[in-house]
Amino acid sequence: MIHDLRTILDGWEYETGKISVRKIIGQDGREKVQTRVDLGVIQFEVDGRPDGVRPFGYESLLESHEARLRKHIRKHRTCDHFTLSPDECFELRQEAHLYYQRYLSMFVLEEYDAVERDTARNLRVLDFCRRYAAEPDDRNALESQRAYVTMMNLRARAYRAMAESHFEAALALIDNGIEHVVALCEQYESEEPAAQRQEVRVLRALRDEILDTMPDNAPSKLRWELEMALAIEDYERAAQLRNRLATIAPSQFGSSPTRSADAD
Repeated sequence: MIHDLRTILDGWEYETGKISVRKIIGQDGREKVQTRVDLGVIQFEVDGRPDGVRPFGYESLLESHEARLRKHIRKHRTCDHFTLSPDECFELRQEAHLYYQRYLSMFVLEEYDAVERDTARNLRVLDFCRRYAAEPDDRNALESQRAYVTMMNLRARAYRAMAESHFEAALALIDNGIEHVVALCEQYESEEPAAQRQEVRVLRALRDEILDTMPDNAPSKLRWELEMALAIEDYERAAQLRNRLATIAPSQFGSSPTRSADAD
């Protein structure tokens, strides 16, 4: 049997700063995801736990502990006194890292349903540990990552909506998401203002991308262009945009958000 990894890495060189991902068919006939790293390759299962392990017969440790919680509630009629030990919290964090590695790879592959699934799952881990960890350090250990995981979840949902031409829904999702992520960032001490954090900058860039991709007659895009015209005092352009908006979406269009297009 050949064990040298060069047999599968030849022709697939590692590039610093780039996440290089591919799908293959495993010996079991199922799809796998491979990510190139500096010293080799990481391979994930597409579904279930990324490493294919089923702890205690469950899809993951999280599902195992959630089942234990349900059993506790059935027996005691309350979740009081249900706790996660430091070792259990550590194992949940290790498992969350597996899902993190997979959803980054899935994002590169533009498998947005999988990214949404895995990020939502890791947010459940954060909630579960915050509520049930026995030690304060374990309750807070992952909280600094909440803004990032939320950002990735929002990006996946927005790109999926864009792929289905639901641009207005994608824009509303990101607008609400930016406010939520700013609020999350403000909970943690940082020399960088929350509004300038990387997570917020990425979502704002995605908002611009959505607007750029929208059809030219989309009401949200026209309102955005109107705001830009007013900001640079191009009142002739602003008047034209107001007229188009009044024709396309009269029930949604009201007065200018800043000042009248007829102003001097």
